[in-house]
Formats: sequence, C-alpha cells, structure tokens
Amino acid sequence: MARIVFDLDGTLIDSAPDIHAGANVLLEAEGVEPITLADTHSFIGQGASVFIEKVRRARGIAESEHARMLAAFVASYETLVTRTKVYPGVVAALEALRAGGHSLGICTNKPLVPCKAVLAHLDLTRFFATILGGDSLPTHKPDPAPLEAAFAALGEGPAIYVGDSEVDAETARRAGVPFLLFTEGYRKAEVAALPHRAAFSDYTKLAGLVRKLEAEAA
Repeated sequence: MARIVFDLDGTLIDSAPDIHAGANVLLEAEGVEPITLADTHSFIGQGASVFIEKVRRARGIAESEHARMLAAFVASYETLVTRTKVYPGVVAALEALRAGGHSLGICTNKPLVPCKAVLAHLDLTRFFATILGGDSLPTHKPDPAPLEAAFAALGEGPAIYVGDSEVDAETARRAGVPFLLFTEGYRKAEVAALPHRAAFSDYTKLAGLVRKLEAEAA
C-alpha cells in the first residue's frame, strides 16, 4: 500500500476566504486598503511570514512592521476556519484511500496550530496518521525535509505527494517522489509549466491515479 502525503490549503481545502478576511482585519487596523481575494490566492503557499511580507508590500507597509504584523496574524490564525470549505469529493476520496489500506499524511507550510484547528473544524483529522506544519521543522517547503519526514512517519510503501502549487511541485521534485497536481487550487502557472506525474481536477479520479502509480512502482 502507498504512503500518500497531501498539501492542505488549495489541495484539500479552500481556505483563501478565511485567510483573506484575516489579512483584511489586520490591514484595517493599519489604516490601509484591503487586499482582494485574488491577491490572497496569489500570496498563499510559502507560509505565514511570506504571506504577511507580500501583504505588507502590496500596501506599502514598512519592513520594520513585519514582526508585529506577523505576530498579530498568527495569533488569530487558528480562528480563521468558518469560511473554509473542503473541496468537492475530498472526504469520499480520503475514505476510499484509507479503506484501501493506504497511509495518509499532511505536509503544509501553514503553521501547525492553525493547520490542526482547521482540520478539526472540518472533521478531517481522523484521516491522517501524521501532520507536519510549516513550523514543525527548521525548514519548510520547497525544502524537501518536511515532506521526507512525513513519509518517514508513515512507514514503508510507495511514496506519493498530492498538491496544488509551484511550491508543492518543486518540493516533490527535490524529494524525488511522484507528484499528483490538483488543478483547482492556488497555482499561478499553467499546468504544463509544473512538473507532475499526473494532474486532476476531480477527486473521484484520485484513487485511480494512485493505483496507476502503485503499479508503476511495482
């Protein structure tokens, strides 16, 4: 059976509306214009610090304010769950993979506390044997170390990484594992520009892609 590790934001869940709302509460306190949801999509992917850096720069806020703004955002992050939705078909796909004997994990750049908070809110925690956040190790994606640690925690078997972005594709490449690209998330580039073994837009297709990669590994 395979070890399948998933990214979180933009892969299993659409969390951008919550992150967007949280960022704009912060910007309102700074007395500047809000960012758009499209801005939020483009800023997500490399962890909270990079997200706040991009938010600051978009509104001309000085670098000297970064630490304060990041701390304020992180303090509220675990409450940003009410607007987040699970992508269609995700729960059924995870249930099928678990029933098929596969080991599942999470490797995300989202800090661990808000990661666990949103998984619990959406009743997804039960599917995952290991969960690594962006602050679980000294490095985060695209450094391959967190992904490699997630696979190691899942034991033996073919390794498969599922994600939605340039960061995820690069992480999988560095780790030397097959990458399945969910096309409905937060990527900026065209699908063809991201290295991947297969792409899918419908979670009913995931189990078949996993079977194909297992057969190739065998």
